[in-house]
Amino acid sequence: MLGVSTRLATTAVAIFAMSSVVVAAECTREGLLAAANSYLEAQASGKIDGLKLSATNFTYQLNNKVSDIKTGVLSQPLKIDLNRSTADTTACASYTMLISATGSKPYVIATQIRHESNDTSSIAMIDTIAATTGALFFNAQKTLGYIQQENWGTLDEAQRSSREELKRVGDAYLDMWTDAKAADSIPWGTDCERVEGSQLTRPCGATLPRGGSQKNNGNRRYVIDETVGSVDVLCSFDSLGNMPDSHEVRLEGGKVKYVHTVTVLQ
Repeated sequence: MLGVSTRLATTAVAIFAMSSVVVAAECTREGLLAAANSYLEAQASGKIDGLKLSATNFTYQLNNKVSDIKTGVLSQPLKIDLNRSTADTTACASYTMLISATGSKPYVIATQIRHESNDTSSIAMIDTIAATTGALFFNAQKTLGYIQQENWGTLDEAQRSSREELKRVGDAYLDMWTDAKAADSIPWGTDCERVEGSQLTRPCGATLPRGGSQKNNGNRRYVIDETVGSVDVLCSFDSLGNMPDSHEVRLEGGKVKYVHTVTVLQ
């Protein structure tokens, strides 16, 4: 009887293990981009009904503050002139950049969407930095003109940087205001372009900060997509005064190609 009991217990454990594998959620690129597209549809319509928000654990954050999604920028219909999304299957998160330059109120918006337990069927967090008139170097029409010329296509395997390197470069960029050596640790491309608000710098490795501030740019949240060489970091830009901020960097062949910033003055 003991042998039978042992075999039954072993079988039960095996069945439970198999069932656990079957039900385990997988965070897919397709699922992340589908959720990002639903966010874009909501922003275009100003209606959140189509968003599959978590019923038990959802947070809407606007310019680094927990806010009411029903009264935030998502409640305003925007004419979207340009958008682009990246997907991070490791963090189960996406990043979307959108520009509304020709609507009644211009915006440049950076949004990270996060999902819990690798389940892209519901959204756990929408985290948005929304810049409009009065933001740092803000001119949505000029920003649109610059970014429309860029190529953010999928990179060949040989041109991709590792997740660790992308994060390192993103951090080094934000560390330039506190660390005099950070700028020299970044692999600048000779043809890189930096768009800060509507201010274009080319090459982007010119006129760089080299320390001087005692306050780190903190509260960093990452979305990393190796397939397009992108790292986006939302943060509090504390080095210059507690400003909600997004910095996105693209690496091609191990070198910085593009830098985008969205910074809100408070």
